[in-house]
Amino acid sequence: MADIARITEVVEPEAKALGFDLVRVRYFKGGEIGDEEHTLQIMAERPATGQLVIEDCAALSRRVSDAFDALEEAGDVLIEEAYRLEVSSPGIDRPLTRAKDFATWVGHEARIELSELIDNRKRYRGDLVGFDAETQDISIEDDGVVFTVPFALVANAKLILTDKLIAASRPLDTSGADEILEEQED
Repeated sequence: MADIARITEVVEPEAKALGFDLVRVRYFKGGEIGDEEHTLQIMAERPATGQLVIEDCAALSRRVSDAFDALEEAGDVLIEEAYRLEVSSPGIDRPLTRAKDFATWVGHEARIELSELIDNRKRYRGDLVGFDAETQDISIEDDGVVFTVPFALVANAKLILTDKLIAASRPLDTSGADEILEEQED
């Protein structure tokens, strides 16, 4: 299996060089039933907007591919098997992968899964009600009870798409919108 830490070491400077923050790097097999192909998924964002437009995705994809090719030519093969490279924005119901994500999205609904049990529980769904930057503890209100879970134990977390989240999200990039022409019917 591919070494995600090593891949991230290569991908992150490429994202930073373009002015992007790396949100997540995942490597997985398949996605659909019967799909045997591996996928390297890279999510990044512009810090000012929290999004990437298609041109940004293409630029990051080219940089990552070139960096991987250069390493391979030098004898450092990061991924042995064939794979699909997928570069995207994290989207509105984004994964929460960094401590700052939890701090940023306090007040919104999220789903959190831990890597180990805390009081016989691994899964939480509810409003993020706090994040302690010093202890790195996340507070989530689930069914009227506030639970505190350590960021270090988060295996998977993402925002839940709600009207509140839609209203709070930054608008999509509108560049080129003024270039849309409407045709009138005769």
